[in-house]
Amino acid sequence: MNPVVGLDVSKGESQVQAFLDKGNPYRKSFKVSHTVEGLNSLVVFLEDVKRESGKKPSVILEATGHYQTPLVHYLEERGYLLIILNPLISYKARSSSLRKVKTGAVDAYLLCELFYKEELEPYKKRGVQLLNLRNLTRQHENITGVMIQTKLQFQAVLEQVYPEYKGVFGDLYSVVSLLTLSEFPSSEDILRASEETIRDKIFELC
Repeated sequence: MNPVVGLDVSKGESQVQAFLDKGNPYRKSFKVSHTVEGLNSLVVFLEDVKRESGKKPSVILEATGHYQTPLVHYLEERGYLLIILNPLISYKARSSSLRKVKTGAVDAYLLCELFYKEELEPYKKRGVQLLNLRNLTRQHENITGVMIQTKLQFQAVLEQVYPEYKGVFGDLYSVVSLLTLSEFPSSEDILRASEETIRDKIFELC
């Protein structure tokens, strides 16, 4: 026999489906949480599959970024062979399947079927790290885009309500500049304050 367990991983939990061999699903699909108790129950199930098939099962899942991390570490430490698929591979398999409805149970089942159809390489840490790095890079780019847009909007508003302020500091968005603006939010506030008060406040903020 060539057993496999498919895991459809989502935030905080995974849907589980086992096959003892090709075309031979084992028990009904079920969910486990990514808690210590949930992962322990998954290992108990994996050992059950091992007893039934006479062989330690492989575990197949789709790369999901940080959602999979605790699960992968937990199973890797216990010596399970992991196969982590590029989402494009599982997407193509899902598109060609007769099971068009996307649910966790269906996806876990399809992952098991895919295990027997394709020649899949076992999990390599570097490959998953690259996927995670790609996800982090994408998030960083999104956050940077939001920051740039916010700065442009802030500058546009400032030019309307306080045009004299631009150029007072070399870096408009420095901490001292923004704190000074918070202390003196309009040109009228600056005019009402003495030069000594303004100087002391800036020194205090520095």
